[in-house]
Amino acid sequence: MADPARIKSGNISEQAASISEELSKSEDTEDVAHATDSDLNDASGQSESKHENKQESVTGEEDDEGTSGQPSSKKLKIEPEKKKEKRQKVDEDEIQKMQVLVSSFSEEQLNRYEMYRRSAFPKAAIKRLIQSITGSSVSQNVVIAMSGISKVFAGEIVEEALDVCEKWGDTPPLQPKHMREAVRRLRSREQIPNTKHKHILFH
Repeated sequence: MADPARIKSGNISEQAASISEELSKSEDTEDVAHATDSDLNDASGQSESKHENKQESVTGEEDDEGTSGQPSSKKLKIEPEKKKEKRQKVDEDEIQKMQVLVSSFSEEQLNRYEMYRRSAFPKAAIKRLIQSITGSSVSQNVVIAMSGISKVFAGEIVEEALDVCEKWGDTPPLQPKHMREAVRRLRSREQIPNTKHKHILFH
């Protein structure tokens, strides 16, 4: 008969490995978002260099080298590459820190973290909501960003509701009264924007 302690530790290590894989995948998707930002910066940099080249040709200057002896277009390409390298180093450090943290989790904490990582708002519903409010179509990057912000917002409300539950002497699971009180407290601290229209009277 197998030892149950060994089976549990084996399950924890498997879950930790799957979570670390998800972490690396999520970092890849963030790299795509960073890449789009750097592509936009490259495009704006190239348009600026074209504009500078036109001005130099109008004034009759033939020397297109900068102060450091490199052409201005090469300078603009080197700067985004340095930024990409810095971002990659920071991302790798964060991945390593998260892997160390996940490996030290207990089984309950690991299960909770796994559920947190896998939970997400449906992107189709977020896209419909944004389009109904703004009245225009939005890109996929905007939908991803809004779904992430919504997840953080829901997490803040749940954390506050857990504090309310503990303060009132109740035990989880959370009830609607805890959630309402959490929203009221966050709104009183101005951590939730007030959506009600205020009539301002001028005297």
